[in-house]
This record gives sequence, structure tokens and C-alpha cells, in this order.
Amino acid sequence: MSYENILSKRNDGITTITINRPNKLNALNKATINELNQAFKVADKDKNTKVIIITGSGEKAFVAGADISEFAHFDVEDGGKLAAKGQELLFDYIENLSTPVIAAVNGFALGGGLELAMACHFRIASDNAKMGLPETSLGVIPGYGGTQRLPQLVGKGRAMEMVMTAGMIEAETAKAYGLVNHVTTQDELIPLCEKIAGKIMRNSTVAIKGAIKAINANYKDGVDGYKVEIKQFGKCFGTDDFTEGTTAFLEKRKAEFPGK
Repeated sequence: MSYENILSKRNDGITTITINRPNKLNALNKATINELNQAFKVADKDKNTKVIIITGSGEKAFVAGADISEFAHFDVEDGGKLAAKGQELLFDYIENLSTPVIAAVNGFALGGGLELAMACHFRIASDNAKMGLPETSLGVIPGYGGTQRLPQLVGKGRAMEMVMTAGMIEAETAKAYGLVNHVTTQDELIPLCEKIAGKIMRNSTVAIKGAIKAINANYKDGVDGYKVEIKQFGKCFGTDDFTEGTTAFLEKRKAEFPGK
């Protein structure tokens, strides 16, 4: 597919999606959110895509925020619809995707940009990256899941401080907080993401899909994550991947898992 605001390419089992609005510091607008939804759908359905990496074009920004010009005139109803639709199309969608998604945070990740990174399964940052939720400085709160995912990742107190002050944190601070898993140079950012993706791809895509469901269940109100884990664990026993994985172990050879 061809897109106006993003780039998508697959190589060796990895689909890399790049938000390509460098003149806007890759800010998210409705068109970009819709295109990202389509690109993630295509990659998730592609049997040859085992891992998705999302990043921003240029050297300054992953995503510097939402495109404020699109909603500055909105009323209460419009604002609610904006948040609900965005979460449905992109943020919640990514979080629950069965294909692992790595955010390669290559610069500013602010507002909707940080919310996008937090929706991914984990994050790796370049050493020039800066992250924050500055919405309160605009008279609004994060609306794409930021008030929920940030406390899950860094704890309630740190999340309260970041949201209330609308300040930014450096990449190393984000790593210390648990917001990102690794920090590296900008040149090594994508290679490191690809290296970790390579490790993921050696394992069962079926098992990884079940693990994503089980881990996410722990963060959903009214859902018993232990029961979800038991169900997903049991389902593995009926798969070709389980047969191959256990047989390979007993035969002391490397498992050759089928595709999706």
C-alpha cells in the first residue's frame, strides 16, 4: 500500500513503520492515525512479519505530539470523540496486537507521541530522546491512554509529577523509571531494535501471541490475569509450535517454528 504520511517496509521478518512528517516533527493528525491503523493491520495479517518496529523520520522526533491545529476549536463532545476514536484505531489496537511491536524512540516523544510509544509492547530510545506529557500546559489532559499507561510503567507518583509539571525527561531517566528498556546512540537505535527482534523471531509466534494476551490481562479491570494465563497456557498444548518446540528440545536441536 502507498501512504502519504508514513512509510512501511518489510525485511527479513521485520516490518518497519516510519511516521514521515519531518516538517511537522512527525505530529499525529487524523490522516496519520488512520494510515498507521491500516499499516499495522497489514503487517499483523502478513504471515511473513514476525515483529513490527515503529519509529519517526529524521533525527529530531519520534512523534512530537498531536497536531493541535486539528482540535483547537473542538467542544466537549468533539474532544471525547477524538480520544475514543484515536484509542480504538491506534493506541488500544497496538497494545492488543498479536504481533510484537517495538517503539524505536529516536527523538522527542511528547503527548500523543509518548502515548503511542507506551502503547507498544516495549520501547528502546536513542540517547537524544526526550519524553513527556505536556497536555496540562495546554489546558487538557492526555487523551490517548497516557494517564493509564504511564502509571503502569513508571508508578503513580512519577506519573503524577510528569503529568502535573508537563515536563520532559531524558532518555536515561526514562530507562531508570522503566519507561524504556534500553538506551543507545541514534545510529545504533534501529540495529539494536532489529537485534532484539531477531531474538523474538527465534521463538514461537503462537506462544508470543498468547503471552501478549496474558500479560495485558493483568492491566484490565475485572479480568483475572491468572485465569487468562491458564487458558493461554493450555491452548499452547494443542499447537504445532508446542509439538515442534518440545520435540526439538528432546532431540537437542534448534526448533523450526512455522509462521503465523
